[in-house]
Amino acid sequence: MITVSLCMIVRDEEEVLARCLDSVADLVDEIVIVDTGSVDRTKEIASAYNARIIDFEWVEDFAAARNFSFAQATQSYIMWLDADDVLQEKDREKFLKLKASLPQEVDSVVMEYHLTFDMAGNAAAGSRRNRLVKRSRGYRWHNPIHEYLEVSEGNVMLTDIAVSHKRVGDHSDRNMRIFKKQIADGRELQGRDLYYFANELVDQKQYAEAVQSYTRFLQGPVEYSEDHMLACSKLAECYHHLGQKDKKLESLLMAFKYEAPRADFCCSIAFCFEELEAWHLAIHWYNMALGLEKPAFSMGLLNLVCWTWLPHVQLCICYAKAGQLQQAYEHNEKALRHLPDDANLRDNKRRLEEILQIQQAGGQLQEGEPEQMPEQEQDGGNQ
Repeated sequence: MITVSLCMIVRDEEEVLARCLDSVADLVDEIVIVDTGSVDRTKEIASAYNARIIDFEWVEDFAAARNFSFAQATQSYIMWLDADDVLQEKDREKFLKLKASLPQEVDSVVMEYHLTFDMAGNAAAGSRRNRLVKRSRGYRWHNPIHEYLEVSEGNVMLTDIAVSHKRVGDHSDRNMRIFKKQIADGRELQGRDLYYFANELVDQKQYAEAVQSYTRFLQGPVEYSEDHMLACSKLAECYHHLGQKDKKLESLLMAFKYEAPRADFCCSIAFCFEELEAWHLAIHWYNMALGLEKPAFSMGLLNLVCWTWLPHVQLCICYAKAGQLQQAYEHNEKALRHLPDDANLRDNKRRLEEILQIQQAGGQLQEGEPEQMPEQEQDGGNQ
């Protein structure tokens, strides 16, 4: 069986740290907590879990802090988490099995990272991360902000173990402060930094400025196609908020330059046609989404509901608007399989059954009875 050091960097995490450590402390052989300047009860909480607590002077560089934390590890493998991450019970069980059976030749284990959740508690958006790595490989973190662990070589294992992100608070101001300091120090933002800077501008609703940064990024070299695809999605989101629908659609279609069509982009394109009340085109793109497999090894952000219930919900609406109520009913039923307790879907089912029964009986709708399903709001962008 392998041994595992859990390495974390923290600062003022008293609200969430115990929740995180409760979910993982008994799975690992060592807990290393690198504190970058807490003034609350963070260290006190960490000590209750027999963590080794080490201070690190914060230098506005997340990669530096994470590399320092990795350097303190003593076990054969290193796992990293943020304080607002947790392992759900099913993932704890999977992790224990992995720990007991992981072949020694594996250098990195990729796990899913669930970022948001739907009303049934299922993952709605997520990505993947190199989450457990062999210490002897000396893998390093890069980038002061939006840091990433570079695993460019070695034996990588892909698993369905998930870390669930239960975010508390908003870090956008902190991230923007770090970017602005880099700019003030004379560092020109390029590549991934330019992309992530644009993301921060979106979070602060500076959409016109974000458009400029995304455009600059997309004009640069393609080092990682996933970033360019997501930049197209975020650019579309900006144009949505700026009311430029033509450019929104163009931005989404631009993503096909970098990868084959994906369900999340097809759904966003379909919604563009919904806004135009071009029901047949919206139906085409939602049905296309249903025929696509989720990427097997994508490390980028995926809108996971586009591979489950969202196309069915939207197809129910589009078919109803087009007067095809039997198809609307069928897709509402498929959506209910994913969200059996959703009140809107259950109400749709009742209303559609009533209308279809009247039609099958050769009757006419009575005044006041619904002819079409109500609109449902969907995010204007892909993510």
